[in-house]
Amino acid sequence: MIKTLELTAYLNDLLHCSEFAGDASNNGLQVEACTEVKKVAFGVDASLAMFESAVAINADLVVVHHGISWGAEPRRFNGWTGKRLEILFRNSISLYAVHLPLDAHPVIGHNAQLAKMIGLTQCEMFGHYDGVQIGVRGILPEPCTPTTLSAIYEENLSCQAGIYGNPQKAVQRIGCISGGAGREGLSAAIDCGLEVLITGEMTHDLWHQAKENAITVIALGHYCSEKPGIICLEELLREQFNLKTEFIDIPTGL
Repeated sequence: MIKTLELTAYLNDLLHCSEFAGDASNNGLQVEACTEVKKVAFGVDASLAMFESAVAINADLVVVHHGISWGAEPRRFNGWTGKRLEILFRNSISLYAVHLPLDAHPVIGHNAQLAKMIGLTQCEMFGHYDGVQIGVRGILPEPCTPTTLSAIYEENLSCQAGIYGNPQKAVQRIGCISGGAGREGLSAAIDCGLEVLITGEMTHDLWHQAKENAITVIALGHYCSEKPGIICLEELLREQFNLKTEFIDIPTGL
């Protein structure tokens, strides 16, 4: 058992949350409904389904990548927002959310874990977002094809990867930006001379940019690309504080 504020202060420090002032997410403890933590539920998205699952496993704290407080929202605590808050407070469950800091962490972050999954070496950060680099790029020890890389992710993340580009071209220079890398992420990958960008989403407006710059995009799905950091964080807290933990998998298919 650990005090809620002690645990969340540890997370704030570990993930360098103060360095991400420009993040739309209000990173940190978003709902304080308990004073002590025995069990933690981990997941990608804050949702009614996530909170109901937390109740079912008797969790005291929910840790997610996508929380319920973004910028100035919510401003009204009724309707579906009220239902989410009601279940948390009624069951004394606190909520901690960490967005960009978990994308960007060089060890336990989504992108660091995506790079580790395929064995990238000589890793370094790339891709600025609000002045902070959030992506990880590196070199494969041996050339392989996007098809091979996709198969590794599909096995490890239970996802269905989409390949946009030449699926059989031998590649080595790879970058990872989880979720929606967008035009800025793709441009950063091109500027770094990468051959493949691993991300969550491939959108219509990026297709021609990728094709014209001979870079292949592998899209794992937004949800699946943002599981690795949460799972790594779960393992760390379980070992560090001897807590009971459980990852709640609620895939969106997107």
